[in-house]
Amino acid sequence: MTPGNNGASTPEDDDPFGYLYADGQANGAQPPSGGYGYPGSVNRVRTVGQRQYGQQGQQAATAPYGQVPQQPQQQGGYGQPNAHYAAPETLPGGAQPPRRQQGRGSGGGQGRRGPNTKGLLIGAVAVVAAVVIGIGVTMMGDDKNDDKAGDKGGGTAPTASQSASASPSASSSVAADGELPKIDAKALLLTGTTTASDIKGAKADGGIYVTGFNHVGAKVTWTVNGIQKDGAYRLYVLYGIPGVDADATLVVNGKANSQPLRMKNFGKLPAGKWENNWQSTWALVNLTKGTNTIEVACNDGNQCNANLDQLYLTGENG
Repeated sequence: MTPGNNGASTPEDDDPFGYLYADGQANGAQPPSGGYGYPGSVNRVRTVGQRQYGQQGQQAATAPYGQVPQQPQQQGGYGQPNAHYAAPETLPGGAQPPRRQQGRGSGGGQGRRGPNTKGLLIGAVAVVAAVVIGIGVTMMGDDKNDDKAGDKGGGTAPTASQSASASPSASSSVAADGELPKIDAKALLLTGTTTASDIKGAKADGGIYVTGFNHVGAKVTWTVNGIQKDGAYRLYVLYGIPGVDADATLVVNGKANSQPLRMKNFGKLPAGKWENNWQSTWALVNLTKGTNTIEVACNDGNQCNANLDQLYLTGENG
């Protein structure tokens, strides 16, 4: 069958799609007004989106072909509830809370949260500020200390080595103002001798005296500081003997005296008795201003069986 007029046939014999072609339209073909172009056909095929539920669908079904069906008036104005709308809370199971979308790591999988760079930055700034404040406080404290030292006229504080005075050696002594030096024999520089305290009566501190003097080469050395002027002085020696006379060599500033230091038994105690036999003797010595060295030595020809207790100086006239 070709589109167009093929004679006095009924519309049923016509091509139902003739209106789609140019020659059919030239022959007067019209689109059907009822079903899909077939007589007695039912509305089984609908345009996509045309079928609706309820009244809206019925109106669309009865609308002529090619006409836009009228839309039903909505039952609510703006801001009014729609009868066809139901809140999610009314549905079975209620409304479900929205799921929190987690970030993904660089690998495309579900990853952890990144580091709190803002917190780290704040912490670093706080640490730097604390260090700067500490340095400032320290510098302020040093400036205050320097100012105090300057007010006292001393500059920096003396060190321990600067403030500590040099103490005299064990064999040296310094005379106090207006006095001449005095020393215990135990504080002298000992050579070939020792100390003891078993014989009572010695005047030295703790009753300690020098013993072991009775052999050649034994000696004690006294370094005397603070002599005010050159001159002759008396050297007093406190000693103990066993009731027998003794003597020693006296050496002043490296020069031996021509006369020995005599340590006689002035108390006339019996021989061999040491107890309470402490006596004193003296000899003239020439000293120079300042520091001098005095030695009491046991040399060849001396009788040195004695213990030494104390030594001290006085003026020439005692």
